[in-house]
Amino acid sequence: MAADTRILIWYRNDLRIHDHEPLHRASHPTSRATSIIPVYCFDPRQFGTTFYGFPKTGAFRAQFLRESVSDLRRSLQSLGSDLIIRQGLPEVVLPEIAKTLGVTAIYYHQEVTSEEVNVETALQAALKPLGVKLQAFWGHTLYHPDDLPFGVAQIPEVFTTFRKQVEKESTVNLPFPSPKQLPALPELAVEDLPDLGDFGLAASPGDDRAVTRFVGGETAGIARLKTYFWERDRLRIYKETRNGMLGEDYSSKFSPWLALGCLSPRYIYEQVQEYEAQRIKNDSTYWLIFELLWRDYFRFICAKHGDRIFRKSGLQGVAIDWKEDGDRFGLWQEGMTGFPLVDANMRELAATGFMSNRGRQNVASFLTKNLGINWQMGAEWFESLLIDYDVCSNWGNWNYTAGVGNDARGFRFFNILKQSKDYDPQGDYVKHWLPELAAIPANKVHEPWKLLPVEQQRFGVRLGVDYPNPVVDLFKSAEENEKIYNAAFAHPTVRHTNGKRLKPKGKARV
Repeated sequence: MAADTRILIWYRNDLRIHDHEPLHRASHPTSRATSIIPVYCFDPRQFGTTFYGFPKTGAFRAQFLRESVSDLRRSLQSLGSDLIIRQGLPEVVLPEIAKTLGVTAIYYHQEVTSEEVNVETALQAALKPLGVKLQAFWGHTLYHPDDLPFGVAQIPEVFTTFRKQVEKESTVNLPFPSPKQLPALPELAVEDLPDLGDFGLAASPGDDRAVTRFVGGETAGIARLKTYFWERDRLRIYKETRNGMLGEDYSSKFSPWLALGCLSPRYIYEQVQEYEAQRIKNDSTYWLIFELLWRDYFRFICAKHGDRIFRKSGLQGVAIDWKEDGDRFGLWQEGMTGFPLVDANMRELAATGFMSNRGRQNVASFLTKNLGINWQMGAEWFESLLIDYDVCSNWGNWNYTAGVGNDARGFRFFNILKQSKDYDPQGDYVKHWLPELAAIPANKVHEPWKLLPVEQQRFGVRLGVDYPNPVVDLFKSAEENEKIYNAAFAHPTVRHTNGKRLKPKGKARV
């Protein structure tokens, strides 16, 4: 490159210094860059509303994003640089900065889903007249696509097949080193970090019952890993505790930092290897990597199938007659279905922006297999609230749970009562989030509708007043929805074969 090369680093969902290939390439001596210009742009489209009218980025996720951008700015300042912050469309803002500062190239981590790819395409078109090079890098997964035993177009449609081949034939690359120093920014206003009010949002007051206070940013993410692995030594029992729902350390809780790229999956992998060398290698250390592989898989599936993951018919291309019952959906959102495990999890989500993996599977199954409600509504609600929202994992998991995903296994629904007794046998979790049920003994708390009037009086809960009666019969509703599901799969014109798209297409992501 020329001696006067100026490289702009476009930060998106990669808010870190460590294992950051665009930053590493730009700051490496061979780039001969005279200026490195880190930029983060708050895109107003991400703060609009979803198709069903929910805030696209709700207050929990917006606050975590804001904290993550702020932490990135501090990290860059500590290296002698800074972060230019703007509000606006990246395809408009970045060319303006490039023109003002004489930028010769823009480096960034590419995305795979439609909204994000459309921005990249628009940016490419806007930069062409300026002669500015747009250079994409891949940095969101544990495995690089170039190192897979198959091309992205040949990604297996079953996760187990993908996992076995990758584990056998692929290796994880080392993380890129963090720069030790960066050149000062050229003269340009960096602007203050926007407040939540700028996006029409109000900060959440927080809830003392939350599993933890998630603080955005690379610094907090690395600190969480250090605490979980090295200080509390919880990795050694991860597989045994990962299905918990109550407390800070039943799982790693890395997902919020992974979602915004504050933590690199390759850094986590490197730390697991170090842990195995220094302390113990067991099923738990493997299982954490196994979960990172699931995350990889959903991203590669999105890269393979494009916007099909957002359609009502899902990756299977099946036109199921989903309901869009606003009243019952509202009861699910508010945690008022009459099933304590579902309600406790939904109230935790509404109060904190977080929910355990076990909880997510149960509430998604209940919405789709018991209420028979369009899974897209649930996916959008999660998109709005979840502090760890990741587009590929969220929509991939909802496809899977609704039975329309690429790895679907027929009509599988979670028996909420069995799940409650298996994973919350003493009722500690449901009582934590449903105080109206706090006095009910463990052997009755998961089925409050069975309480006799005298028991309701004794335990201080009136069914239908203090706590709702069940919105559906658990097993009858599942039977009814299974018939609808099986009828759709039996219809020969709605299925896809060999990965090809067939109509009906359903609703694309908006």
